[in-house]
Amino acid sequence: MEDHELIELPNGIRIIHKQISNTKIAHVGIMLDIGSRDELPEEQGIAHFWEHMAFKGTKKRKAFHIINRLDSLGGELNAYTTREKICFYASVLDNHLDKAVELLSDITFHSVFPEKEIEKERMVILEEMAMYRDTPEDAIQDDFDELVFNNHPLGRNILGTEATVSRFKQSDFKSFLQRNLNTEQIILSSIGNYSIKKLKRMVEKYLADVPHKNHTPKRNFFTSTSPIVQTVEKPITQAHVALGRTSYSLGDENRIPFFLLINILGGPSMNSRLNLSLREKHGFVYGIDASYTPYYETGSLGIYFATDPKNLKKSLKLIDKEFDLLKKKPMGHMQLHKAKQQLKGQLAMSEENNNAMMLMMAKSMLDLNRIPDINELFEKIDQATADHLVELARENFNKEQMSQLTFIPN
Repeated sequence: MEDHELIELPNGIRIIHKQISNTKIAHVGIMLDIGSRDELPEEQGIAHFWEHMAFKGTKKRKAFHIINRLDSLGGELNAYTTREKICFYASVLDNHLDKAVELLSDITFHSVFPEKEIEKERMVILEEMAMYRDTPEDAIQDDFDELVFNNHPLGRNILGTEATVSRFKQSDFKSFLQRNLNTEQIILSSIGNYSIKKLKRMVEKYLADVPHKNHTPKRNFFTSTSPIVQTVEKPITQAHVALGRTSYSLGDENRIPFFLLINILGGPSMNSRLNLSLREKHGFVYGIDASYTPYYETGSLGIYFATDPKNLKKSLKLIDKEFDLLKKKPMGHMQLHKAKQQLKGQLAMSEENNNAMMLMMAKSMLDLNRIPDINELFEKIDQATADHLVELARENFNKEQMSQLTFIPN
């Protein structure tokens, strides 16, 4: 991306902005390179809990005032937690940009974690955990990550456990932040019809006084685990299956070609190979998808589907068949060309979503220390050869190297 601008404050916090003229909406977010993988074993779930507690009171606001600040202006305030990131973000009319920047700064750096609010939010999170357990398509994803990353922080449930969530108190949140906060790994990202100079003036008012801190605790580096196959009985009517393995990291040169291969196998389009086989041809599933998530030192390949138990073995055989085809038969020139055009179209359309683009800019700066231009991504996609995709398939699509978790009706 060539049309963004970058400024760094003296405390290390970076501001990245893309100015566009065809909107009156400002999208702005603060993203921190902190996630659930940075928790100690007894802290499991605290990153996500902190995300909730940021809305529950600061040095100058109570929970109601935080929630009402942008809602009353027709804006939106939100947040999310992943294994490697926490992000607070907002969308408002651009004449309210200052209010959004101030509020995001307040909840990110000045939360006070009121004890009464901790007790209320604890109940909310425990209900959230129960909701996920009651939804097999959600529960299997969390349990599968634990299977693949076996006892590593990347495999821990982001929501935590009932035991850990039930123990957290005010001092735990402060300790977690004190240990993990690194101002040089914080990005304020923005998209809207205003200059970076205007944005900088606002940001400096609210973030310049944040103390500089560049201590980064060492993350537990993932090496490898052995595949595990597990079947669990549940009070459900369908069989739910997740299978996959670890794969390429964020910095691996195979990342983009492998993303192309996964898109061909089970991407979001109806013409993915798994969807054509299991749904369109045989009617065994309502939906099936393959996903690839790269992390700092590793990655995760996953395939998920649900089917009638009588069609479970047939479905798995069809997946094996698609694996074998990709491992043995290079794609033809026109077939590969169409697959590349499809992926490029999906990426280009994602850039039309300004809020998603704002979040992508922040994540790219934290992960790669730069924002790849879309033409650079297109070039890497075009460079992928049929033989290279066969090599990637042979390296990754071996069932004996994959973990598998199956929920079956009891």
